[in-house]
Amino acid sequence: MTILVTGATGNVGSNVVEQLVNRGADVRALVRDPSKASFPAGVEVVKGDLLDVDSLRSAISGVSTLFLLNGVVADEYTQALIALNVAREAGIERIVYLSVIHSDIYVNVPHFAGKFGVERMIEQMGLSATILRPAYYMDNEITIKDVVTGHGIYPMPIGDKGVAMIDARDVGEVAAIELVRREESPAPLPLTRINLVGPDTLTGASAAAIWTDVLGRTIAYPGDDTAGFEQNLRQFMPGWMAYDMRLMAERFLTDGMVPDAGDRDRLTTLLGRPLRSYRDYVAQIAG
Repeated sequence: MTILVTGATGNVGSNVVEQLVNRGADVRALVRDPSKASFPAGVEVVKGDLLDVDSLRSAISGVSTLFLLNGVVADEYTQALIALNVAREAGIERIVYLSVIHSDIYVNVPHFAGKFGVERMIEQMGLSATILRPAYYMDNEITIKDVVTGHGIYPMPIGDKGVAMIDARDVGEVAAIELVRREESPAPLPLTRINLVGPDTLTGASAAAIWTDVLGRTIAYPGDDTAGFEQNLRQFMPGWMAYDMRLMAERFLTDGMVPDAGDRDRLTTLLGRPLRSYRDYVAQIAG
C-alpha cells in the first residue's frame, strides 16, 4: 500500500512527505528532476510530469492513495484534471486534493477558479476525496522579509477584512493525517472538505504591528496598493502570474480570507495541538 505525493519537492509537498514517513507510511514522490530531490530514507522517488500521461500512469501504478498538489502554473487546471482521470482509470479511490479556501468566492482569480473547477470534477465524478482548502501561507512572507527589514514597511496589500494565514507545516501535517486516515480505511471514505486556517486573522495593520514588536522598530503598513504590488511582482515572475496575484489581493481587500465557524477548533482537534502562530513564524524568519 503506497501513497503517491505530487509536488513533493515544494514547501507543502516536502512537509507532507516528512509527516507521512514519520507515520510509517510507504511513500512514492513524483518529481520532475530526481537529482534535486532530497527526502527521508525509504521514500521512493519517481521521475514524471503531470502533463506526461505515460510517466503519470507509471507513477500511479501500484499506488493506493494519491496526494494531488499542483503548483500555480498556466496549465495547472489541465494538469489536475489529467492526474485525477489517470488516478480514476487506475482504480484509486483514496485521494487528498490541495485546493484553496474560498475557491468558490474568488471566482475571477485564475488559480482559485481552476481549483474550484477541480473540486467540481471530484464531486461530479463521485471521487472519494478530502479537499483541503488552505488560506494564504505564512511562508510567503519569506519573500517580503527584505522589504520589511530594509524599508520599514509591510508591503502585502491584505487590507482590513482579515486573512487567516497558515503555516505550511500545519498544512502538511493535516494532509498526512487525512492521507493515512483514507489509506487505512477498509472502504473508501465519503467526500469531505476542510478549511485550513491559522489561529489569527491578520489585517495589514496588525501584521505590520507584529513585525514592529518582533524587530523592535516601527514597521508601517502603507496601504492597499494592488497596482504597485503587481508591478513589484513582475520583477521576478511572469506578467500573467503577477496579475493573478494582484486579483487575489483585490479579493483580500473586498472579501478577506476568514475562517468559517468551527474551522480552528476542528484543526486543533485534528492536530492535537495549537496551530502555529504568525508571531512565532515572523520571529523565526526575522531571527
